[in-house]
Amino acid sequence: MNYRHAFHAGNFADCMKHALLVALLRALAAKPAPFRVLDTHAGIGTYDLAAPEAGRTGEAERGILRLLDIEDGPLADYLDLVRAAGAPARYPGSPALTRALLRPQDHLAACELHPEDHAALRAHFRRDAQVSIHRRDGWEALRALTPFPERRGLVLVDPPFEQEGEFDRMAAGIALVSHRFRAAIQACWYPIKHRAPVRAFHTALQDSGTRDLIAAELWLREPTDPQRLNGCGLLIANPPWHFEDQAAAILPALLDRLGQGEPGEGWAVTRVTGE
Repeated sequence: MNYRHAFHAGNFADCMKHALLVALLRALAAKPAPFRVLDTHAGIGTYDLAAPEAGRTGEAERGILRLLDIEDGPLADYLDLVRAAGAPARYPGSPALTRALLRPQDHLAACELHPEDHAALRAHFRRDAQVSIHRRDGWEALRALTPFPERRGLVLVDPPFEQEGEFDRMAAGIALVSHRFRAAIQACWYPIKHRAPVRAFHTALQDSGTRDLIAAELWLREPTDPQRLNGCGLLIANPPWHFEDQAAAILPALLDRLGQGEPGEGWAVTRVTGE
């Protein structure tokens, strides 16, 4: 309950996660049938990059503020949405980016447990009939709010990883949703501090029998320091057609701007389990 994303909004991990999220949402919107998005750890919706929290860490300066002049290429769609949401003054979180891409027939369900952040999120989407806000634990929401009535959509899981056992909860949640709602796309963010927890996470997913999983990863330095966010990954279950190719274009474009030439920086799109 202590984590506040306002300190980290627009950092390199947000840029990676949200650029891939936009590609996933575009794929869903390519078909006329309605879809729903469940955002399990939604935050407040949009963030003031001039606020003391963002200024204290300066993470946006090493993240989104290095990208805003890009107008073409694989990052253009994402950055058009970010600029439309008010950047560089403000940065849109995943609920705001998702809402921008909903069609009239689509819906967003956003969960936030922190009381102040929940209040801010509810105020942000006040009187929006296409968005429902829940104050509930995101892990519990995976069982309570799936499958969707629309029978297609995206489950976005983006926990703060401030508690022990988050990798285990994520692996269990992916297996649960895959069993209950096979048609859902799942996008689950995780930190890369050092490799051992990530390898164990992927092995747990393989052992669960869950099929059709890929991992898109970006790291800014060799992931050997367990006290530092050296990179991050997005685990995607049931990825859309050609998404692996899209991710393989987005990640190096991000690294080109966000990397600092440190030893071991890189990116990868790998298949964790087969189709």
